[in-house]
Amino acid sequence: MSDQRLEQDIHPPKALVTGATSGLGKAIALRLARDGAEIIVVGRNAARGAGTVAEITAAGGTARFIAADVSDPADIQRLVKEAGTIDVLVNNAGHSLWGPTEDLDVMDFDALFASNVRAPFYLVAAFAPMMAANGTGSIVNIGSMAGSIGMAGGAAYGATKAALASLTKAWTAEYSPRGVRVNAVAPGPVYTRPEGRELFDRLGATTALNRAADPEEIAEVVAFLASPRASYVTGAIIAADGGRTAI
Repeated sequence: MSDQRLEQDIHPPKALVTGATSGLGKAIALRLARDGAEIIVVGRNAARGAGTVAEITAAGGTARFIAADVSDPADIQRLVKEAGTIDVLVNNAGHSLWGPTEDLDVMDFDALFASNVRAPFYLVAAFAPMMAANGTGSIVNIGSMAGSIGMAGGAAYGATKAALASLTKAWTAEYSPRGVRVNAVAPGPVYTRPEGRELFDRLGATTALNRAADPEEIAEVVAFLASPRASYVTGAIIAADGGRTAI
C-alpha cells in the first residue's frame, strides 16, 4: 500500500458535497460519512443543511454545514475560504429545466450553465490545485444520461451535462499527473423528489432495468470513485442509468 493510501486510511478524508441538503446530494453525503469521511455539507437551505448534518452526526459521523449558492461566484470564493483544504470534491449541485427550445428564455439558459457548468469549473479551479499540491485527491462530477443522448425538451440541460463530461476529461489531463483523480457519474432517472414520482417512473420505464434509481444506488458509485478503492480510475464517465444509454 502506498504511503498516500495509508495516510488516507489513518486520517479520515474531508469531503465537500454541493447540493447536499436534499435528494441525491444528501444521499451522497450520508454514504461518504459512512465510509468515515468528514463531510462539508453545502447548500442554500440552512434548515435542510442542519438536517443532513444531524443525520450524519446521529450515525456517529462528523459534518458541518456551509451555506452557499454555488451559482454565485462571490459565494464560491467565500465557500473556498471557509472550507479550507479538502480531499474529496463532489460537484452535485445543479438544476434542470425541461421544455421546447423555443420557450427557454435567456435568463433561464444562463442560470442552467451558471449552476451546472460554471460552478463546478470554479470549484475545481479553487480546490484541485490544493489537492495537487498534496499529491492526492478525488473529484467526482455528477452528470446525467442527458449529456450523451438526445432528449426532447432537454437540449440546454443536456448541453450542460455534456460540458461537464468534457471538463471531467480535460481536468483528468490537467490534474491526474499530479495525483488528483477526476471522474463523473452519469445517472439516469433518480427518485429525488416525491412530487416527481410519475416523471421518474415514466423515464425509468425506458431503461433496461425498467425502473428509476434510488438515490442510495447512485451514492454507492460516487463513494467508490471517491475512495482509495478506485485508486486507478480517473477520467471515467460512469453510466449509472439502468442501461438506458446502452440500449
